[in-house]
Amino acid sequence: MSGTIVERYLRLGLQLDRHVEGTVDAYFGPPELAEEVSAAPPADPAALVADAEALLVELPDGWLHDQVRGLHTFARVVAGEKIPYADEVERCYGVRPMRVDESAFADAHARLDELLPGEGSLAERYQGWRNESAVPRDQIERVVTAVIAEARAWTARLVELPAGEHVTVEIVQDKPWGGFCYYLGGLESRIELNADLPRSADELVHLALHETYPGHHAERCLKDAALARGAGLLEETIVLVPTPQSMIAEGIAELATSLVLEGEEGAVLAGVVNDAGLDLDLGRVLAIERALRPCEWVDVNAALMLYEDGADEADARAYLERWALVTPERSAHVIRFLREPTSRSYILTYAAGRDLCERWVGGDLRRFRRLLTEQVRVRELLEASA
Repeated sequence: MSGTIVERYLRLGLQLDRHVEGTVDAYFGPPELAEEVSAAPPADPAALVADAEALLVELPDGWLHDQVRGLHTFARVVAGEKIPYADEVERCYGVRPMRVDESAFADAHARLDELLPGEGSLAERYQGWRNESAVPRDQIERVVTAVIAEARAWTARLVELPAGEHVTVEIVQDKPWGGFCYYLGGLESRIELNADLPRSADELVHLALHETYPGHHAERCLKDAALARGAGLLEETIVLVPTPQSMIAEGIAELATSLVLEGEEGAVLAGVVNDAGLDLDLGRVLAIERALRPCEWVDVNAALMLYEDGADEADARAYLERWALVTPERSAHVIRFLREPTSRSYILTYAAGRDLCERWVGGDLRRFRRLLTEQVRVRELLEASA
């Protein structure tokens, strides 16, 4: 395999994407390398496993070694090797998925029951509360655009954004996810929001912050400017799904929402939503979110049910509806996500990434700025949490 170590890493990621589309979340590296991979027949997966093993031998311990370890694991899966689910997840992302006891979910439900008194089951009351602030489809883009403008201003006060960066928003349908940030290179992202599922005002705000500022778009354009362009780190010109890079990215994006909404900016964003004619009681929203934080792990338990226990999808959906308090429509959406080749293991990154980043940041915005602009390893976050 010719080329520098980093070029070989880029090629490995691009070649795996030929087998499983979506392995590469973004690529803005040398175009000739991508053209070469695209023009050639897909490489034998067994050869990609060997390529990854060779890279691991040559690479010193560090951020890039962590990345290649994830790709090596994913290449083994693509080659048909049967790896126990929890082992696969841990080798890709650096964190082992652990079951959360249902008693934690029951305690969360008890707290929520106090916040949402009334008749009907807790799930009915929770969904009723969500529906009170449902955003009409024809207003989604307008509300999101207004929220993004305020979130960008908050982010610019935290860290200098590179000149020329920007995002565009598109409303889409029939996707396995709720929102997606496509980083296009050139400091530009396209944000797609899935309109298949009803969205409450607070969910829409969460999605906007998660996907743009100070979430995915902010991280990508800042690292592009500081690391790829500024420091010449070619490895930062590719974003790969089955790697620790994604654990950090989702941790940043999930934590971003809390940092913004629980500070002074929260009232500003609530005002933006209310000015649009939508109801957003920020204090109540935050109280309910805090109560339900443990239930963010329900999806991980459902994945372990499917892939470790061999449970059928009906049982997994019933579990999601009971403990995550989601509708049948939402539980079907989660199962669809868990059945995608690139997201069956990815599900861990949301809850685990947030917890790791939150403990590491500890409320210090200087540390959050480091996450946005530096190559912080998952191992660093784990050691800080030990």
